[in-house]
Amino acid sequence: MFLTPQPLTTDSCIGAGRVALAFEYDGRGFHGWQYQKSGVRSVQGELTRAVSKVADYPVDLVCAGRTDAGVHASYQIAHFETPSVRNPRSWVMGINTSLPADIAVHWAGNGVGDFHARFSATYRRYRYVIYNHPVRPGILSGQVSWTFRPLDAQAMHKAAQSLKGEHDFSSFRAAGCQSRSPIRFLEAIDVTRKGEFVVIDIQANAFLHHMVRNIAGALMAVGAGKQHPEWIREILDAKDRTAAGVTAPPHGLYLVDVGYPEGFSIPAAQCGPGFVSPWFSAADNRPRTPTHIHRKQR
Repeated sequence: MFLTPQPLTTDSCIGAGRVALAFEYDGRGFHGWQYQKSGVRSVQGELTRAVSKVADYPVDLVCAGRTDAGVHASYQIAHFETPSVRNPRSWVMGINTSLPADIAVHWAGNGVGDFHARFSATYRRYRYVIYNHPVRPGILSGQVSWTFRPLDAQAMHKAAQSLKGEHDFSSFRAAGCQSRSPIRFLEAIDVTRKGEFVVIDIQANAFLHHMVRNIAGALMAVGAGKQHPEWIREILDAKDRTAAGVTAPPHGLYLVDVGYPEGFSIPAAQCGPGFVSPWFSAADNRPRTPTHIHRKQR
């Protein structure tokens, strides 16, 4: 999860203020990050209960970026306020003892200065993993997307480059997206084939609701030969969601990195997920320094 080891020490104090957490989760069993009043299982709900138990105090969790139902995270950041003080080992091990098996906290630290898990983030990075084979997966079911149609990863990569930079991504946002602006700065997007898998690696200052999955769905249409590479630019220019085609399934999507200024002392991510990392070089798995800093407004 991290570029450098993060020892679980007992010789420092965390708490009496804002506490930050780094954690991962398998999204298959959750109705997304957001707490659901209906009682449907959510990552926020499970983690809030576990943190509150260790803190012996009710907490409200704020995360770096909400994920949809079925979407995974190999690196997610959240913060909460608490009067309680614990050492790093007590926070991490105590919370994990109270969590279900599909969530794991890996680090806890003090929120330095005006740190905010959402508003202090300078970028988010996702990987979308597609199993490209005539037969559907068994072991990786629910952990990767799948298409039996052969995909041309080079054509997908070429088409994706038209999305780089600052654009109005209205064509790639969900109809129910609540963001006030469709403008986002897409820092980088790469599509590569790794054996029978195709991986879309994408980083932006922030993402609209369903933005990555809508981009993935459009690129898969290009890769399968259903559309020409220039179609992606045509979709972008249309600023119309109906121009983009289908939304790709959620279970191939992983939040793999969230970037913060160094002064906040959030440990740097080793971009995952774990079964994908070995396919890439050490440089490919390192955080990408953004060229444009567009922090979200509070």
